[in-house]
Amino acid sequence: MIVLYTFISEEKHQDLLDRYLSDFPEDFRLDILKYRRWQDAQLSLLGRVLLKHGLRSHYRIDVADVRRSADHKPYLKGQNLHFNISHSKDLVVCAIAEFPLGIDVEFIDKKISYLDFQFQMTMNEFSKIDRSEDQIRDFFGYWTQKESVMKAHGGGMMIPLDSFEIVNNECVIDGKKYFTKDIFIDENYQSCIASDHINFKNEDPLFFIFPI
Repeated sequence: MIVLYTFISEEKHQDLLDRYLSDFPEDFRLDILKYRRWQDAQLSLLGRVLLKHGLRSHYRIDVADVRRSADHKPYLKGQNLHFNISHSKDLVVCAIAEFPLGIDVEFIDKKISYLDFQFQMTMNEFSKIDRSEDQIRDFFGYWTQKESVMKAHGGGMMIPLDSFEIVNNECVIDGKKYFTKDIFIDENYQSCIASDHINFKNEDPLFFIFPI
C-alpha cells in the first residue's frame, strides 16, 4: 500500500498542463479544461498524475484504463490493484493497494464550527468532540474517518454519516466490517485511509512525495 502526495502551485500551472495533459484520454483532458479555477483543474490533473506515476514506479504498469463502476467509484480495468484519490485546499493524495480502499484528506480550517455538523454525528461522536481539548482537530479526525470509510464502501453520499460509528478504528456497514488508519502527511491537514480487507490492519502505507 502506497500513498503519493503533492501540493499545487499556481506558478507552475501552465507548465503542468503542457507536461501532463496530453498523457490522458480526450474526455479527461476536456474535463480539466472546463474548470474555471486553476486550483480545481490542477488538483484533478495531479490526482491522475500521481496515480500514473505510482503505477509505473511501484507496480511496473505503464498503461492504465481508469473506469467507473455503476456507483461511480473509479477503478482500474483488468488490474488486481485498487486506488483512491482525495484533495483539499492545496494538497492532493493518491492511495494504491492490492485491496479496495478509500482515502480522505481535509484542510484543518479553523473557521469551521463542529456544532454545525452535530446533526450528522452520533451522540457518542458529538460528545467526544465536544469534550475534547482540541475540538477542531478531533472534528476533522471524525470527518476524514467517516469519508474514507464511505469511499472504501463505494456508497458515497447514499450512506448517512450518523448511520455508523467508528470505534477503535473499526465500524460495520451493511454487515461488512471496515478498518481505518489515521495517517500524517502535513500538520495543516487531517488524513485517513480505510478498507474492509483484513490485511489492511497489519500493513502500514509507504509515503512518497511527488515533486512538481
